[in-house]
Amino acid sequence: MQKILIIDDERSIRNTLKEILEYENYEVDEAIDGEQGIEKALENSYDLVMCDIKMPKIDGLELLAKVHKEKPDMPIIMISGHGTIETAVECTKLGAFDFISKPPDLNRLLITIRNALQKGELLVETKVLKKKVVETRRMVGESPEMIAIKETIEKVSATEARILITGENGTGKELVALAIHEKSDRNKAPFVEVNCAAIPSELIESELFGHEKGAFTSAIKQKIGKFEQANGGTLFLDEIGDMDFSVQAKVLRALQENKITRVGGEKDIKVDVRVVSATNKNLEQEIENKRFRLDLYHRLNVINIHLPSLNQRGDDVKLIAVHIINEICKDYKISQKNLDSTALQALANYQWSGNVRELRNVIERLVILSGKATTITEQDVATYTNPLKLGLGSGTELYSQFNSLDAFKKYSEKQFIKYKLAQNANNIEKTAYQLEISVDALQLLLN
Repeated sequence: MQKILIIDDERSIRNTLKEILEYENYEVDEAIDGEQGIEKALENSYDLVMCDIKMPKIDGLELLAKVHKEKPDMPIIMISGHGTIETAVECTKLGAFDFISKPPDLNRLLITIRNALQKGELLVETKVLKKKVVETRRMVGESPEMIAIKETIEKVSATEARILITGENGTGKELVALAIHEKSDRNKAPFVEVNCAAIPSELIESELFGHEKGAFTSAIKQKIGKFEQANGGTLFLDEIGDMDFSVQAKVLRALQENKITRVGGEKDIKVDVRVVSATNKNLEQEIENKRFRLDLYHRLNVINIHLPSLNQRGDDVKLIAVHIINEICKDYKISQKNLDSTALQALANYQWSGNVRELRNVIERLVILSGKATTITEQDVATYTNPLKLGLGSGTELYSQFNSLDAFKKYSEKQFIKYKLAQNANNIEKTAYQLEISVDALQLLLN
C-alpha cells in the first residue's frame, strides 16, 4: 500500500484529505505544521508528500526546498488557499511535482496524486535499472594493462577533455566510454551513443544534428539529433572511423563552436556536450588515404586510451568468464552454474578473434547447451566453443551429413530456432517476435 504524508495546520483539511485518500486505499500519515512535516518526511519513507504553503513555524516553501534537497525522488504536491501564478512557479522551481489551489477539485486531485506516484515509481525503477546496467557493464580485469586503463579513466573523467578509444572489435570500448561518463560530473545527464558505421551516409547528418519538418521528402516532422539529446551529458561516437567524410566537417564545427544547425534549419543551436569517440581503425592511415580529416582527428584525440585484445590479457579471461556466467545465470533465472579450473584454463588458452564479445557468446552457449549440469568442464569448452560443432564433431563431419543445400539450410534454421528458444526459456511467442515471424510459422519450422 502506498504511503502519503499530509502536512497542513488545518485539522479539517487533514481529516478531509485523509478520508478521501484512505477510501482510495492509500495509507495516510499526518503532520500538523512545517517543523513536524520536515521531521517526518526526512525520517520516514513516503511515496508522496502533500503540503500546505501557509503554516506556522516553517512554511511550505521552506519545507519543500529542504525535503526536495534531501529526497529529490520523492514527489511533493503543494496545496494553498492563496494560490497565484507566481507561487505556482516558485513551487515548481523548488522541485514540486504540482501546485493545487484550495478547495481542490476532487477529480484533479486524485489524477495528480496518481501521476505523482507513477513518476516516483518510474524514478525508483530507473535508478535500479541504471545501477543494474552499470554493474552489468562494468569493466572486469586485473591485468597490468587494465589497471593502467582504469587509472587513466580516473584521471580524465573529471575533466572535459575529449577522448579517443582505440582497439579491436569486442574489446569493450563502449564500457570505457560509459565508465568515463559515470565517473564524470555529467553523470546525471544523458549518455547518448551513435554507431557511425550502422547509419547510412545519407542519414548520418540528420541523426547527429536533427532536421526540421520538410527538410527532405521523408521529414514529416521535426527531429532532435543526438547532439541535442546529449546536451549536458556525453555523446559517444562509436566507429568514428566509418563516419562519412562530408559530415566530418560539420562535426568539427560543432566541436569548435559548441553549436549545431539542424538539417533544413537556419538557426544555430548551442550545445554543451562532451564527446568520447572510438574506432577499431588506424585513423592515421585513414588520414593518409584521405578518408578522415586531420583537423577532426586532433580535436578528438586529446587523450587516447588503447584497449588491448583479450589474447593479451590471459589472466583476465578467467575473471571475465566468471563475471559473465554469473550474469547470464541471473538474467536467465536459472540455477547457478560454475566453470571448473580446467574450463577456465581452456578459455584462457583459446585465441579470441572476437575478444570479450566472442567470449560472452561462448559462455552463453555453454550455459544453454550444458543442460542440467551445474559444473562446466574443459570437455564442454572443447565441444561448444566452435558454434559450427554444437556437439556434432568437426565442421567437416557436420557438412558431410547433408547432400543438398536445402537440407543443410533446413537443419541450420532449426538449430538456430532451438538456440533462440533456449535463450527465451522455450517461450514461443517471445521467440517468434524476436525472429519477426508468426507463432504458426515458428511451430511449422520446428516440425
